[in-house]
Amino acid sequence: MPELPEVETTARGIAPHVTGHTVQEVVVRHWQLRWPVPANLPELLKGGVIEQVRRRAKYLLLEFPHGTLILHLGMSGSLQLVDTGTAARKHDHLDLQLDTGKSLRLTDPRRFGAALWTDEPAEQHPLLRALGPEPLTEEFSGERLFRSSRGRRVSVKTFIMDNKVVVGVGNIYANEALFLAGIRPGKAAGRISRPQYDLLAEQIKHVLAKAIAAGGTTLRDFLGSDGKPGYFKQQLFVYGRSGENCLQCETPLKTRRLGQRATVYCPTCQR
Repeated sequence: MPELPEVETTARGIAPHVTGHTVQEVVVRHWQLRWPVPANLPELLKGGVIEQVRRRAKYLLLEFPHGTLILHLGMSGSLQLVDTGTAARKHDHLDLQLDTGKSLRLTDPRRFGAALWTDEPAEQHPLLRALGPEPLTEEFSGERLFRSSRGRRVSVKTFIMDNKVVVGVGNIYANEALFLAGIRPGKAAGRISRPQYDLLAEQIKHVLAKAIAAGGTTLRDFLGSDGKPGYFKQQLFVYGRSGENCLQCETPLKTRRLGQRATVYCPTCQR
């Protein structure tokens, strides 16, 4: 699943190619994604100028003078820029044809993504209204995590993956941040101390920023054949390494399921 760094990389990758340009036509090939694509979307977007591309949590926001196109990549989706007229493949669901001769194409094999419209401020949309702070802003801190966690029995990993607590900390980066902070993922959120949360917030910021930087080295790939940048060129300490030795202490890593997600941790380094 595309996580926050991948969505941020996507936003940065497409922005220079679409910002300030006019949508000439909208082609919708499949109207039923996670939610129905608005029936009047082609009329709403035709002739509109994309003023800004930005990200909120895992949502991509294409802002027009009269509203915002809200895109979500779902479990396996991607955006790419193709020459207008390029033959569509089976899972190419939506094209925004631009005045540049390029089209912004949404591909989503599992159709768990979304293309929605709002003419209100994007943050007031029901999908965005209750979201927590962005992890790479000053609004997010260890103090905020500590305050929000008091009395919570849920595991700390599940806690930091709750978008109402902080947005965009998906499974990969939750595993990594908890390892770097030395915190056992299954420990109750309410039992984590303020100093531990300070360190955890710092490591969440670190792993996300590092992943964004890694993806940012391949932005040119949005003009390539598959539209997918090289997301995971950074070193991962625990995610995907179940049964291998810890890179710090060489203890075999263990795996358990938390919130129906595989969780890999070091029983020695994480307490």
